[in-house]
Amino acid sequence: MVKNWVFSLAHLGAFTLLITATPFSHSTTTIQKTPYRGWNEAFILSNGTVEAVVVPAIGRLMQFRFNGQQDGPFWENSLLDGKAPDSQSSEWGNFGGDKSWPAPQADWEKMTGRGWPPPAAFDSMPVTAEIKGDLLVLHTPIDKHYGIQAERRIRLHPTQAEMEIETIYHKKEGPPVRVSVWTITQLKDPELIVMPLPQKTIFPLGYNKQSTELPLDLKFTNNIVTCRRSPTVSTKIGSDASQLISVHKDVIFETFAAREPNSDFPDQNSSAEIYTNADPLQYIELELLGPLHTLKPGDTITRKQTYRLHKRDARPINRQLADLISTR
Repeated sequence: MVKNWVFSLAHLGAFTLLITATPFSHSTTTIQKTPYRGWNEAFILSNGTVEAVVVPAIGRLMQFRFNGQQDGPFWENSLLDGKAPDSQSSEWGNFGGDKSWPAPQADWEKMTGRGWPPPAAFDSMPVTAEIKGDLLVLHTPIDKHYGIQAERRIRLHPTQAEMEIETIYHKKEGPPVRVSVWTITQLKDPELIVMPLPQKTIFPLGYNKQSTELPLDLKFTNNIVTCRRSPTVSTKIGSDASQLISVHKDVIFETFAAREPNSDFPDQNSSAEIYTNADPLQYIELELLGPLHTLKPGDTITRKQTYRLHKRDARPINRQLADLISTR
């Protein structure tokens, strides 16, 4: 079935991606504090159509789903439900959900003394959360290696199945550092992963290879890359895309952040990346990266990213995907 979808996608043609952000107004968002999966405090943002779940104790947006659903497309590691992060551990606390790390990853060992796990203040320390009207604002501690405090401003569209997250890096202290805003969204193993490319992609194959193995059923036709998760090997590819899509049984997840023109990006000039994890943890990552900037104390960089949910309808999947990829 998936192979038929991929074949059909090849006939969609090359589309111009012109997704524009409309300022949210007249918000109907409610933000409630509640326990969640063993953590005493979480915040649930709801606009009556969708809801987002944020757990400050682990610094993550853990779920984005339609209202009334107990589940959603974000992958959550049930083995770590209710656990606290350990910033001193040499093992990564892979909780799932959505977070932001400083890119490029290749600089971590130079900056922190270890190439893995991620820098502690960005990934494995609690964050503060503050409600500001229809916004939930998160602040990490200042990372002692980068001298950066990350801020994430989470907002739902007033009525639609859409969320915007503005991620801001505040350079507070220390020597200048060259860095990019990188967001990582972990999702349950989808039926199909789709990466629409600009009409004049800079990569002849449509992607650049970032792992020994490539994703399962990887195809590049008419400016669209499609693939699936391999159960046996972990894989990663990058591209100059602005949009990433994952197709699940009942829902399609889409994330978008416009690639800034005439800029230098990490990871072989990638603004979008797909990571697929091997069993037993069955998840993928859709990752978007901003341009590199050199920050000195007092400087900030910011990047806005849009997340959307779409219910699967009765149309063949290739036709529904065509609407998401074509001009808005």
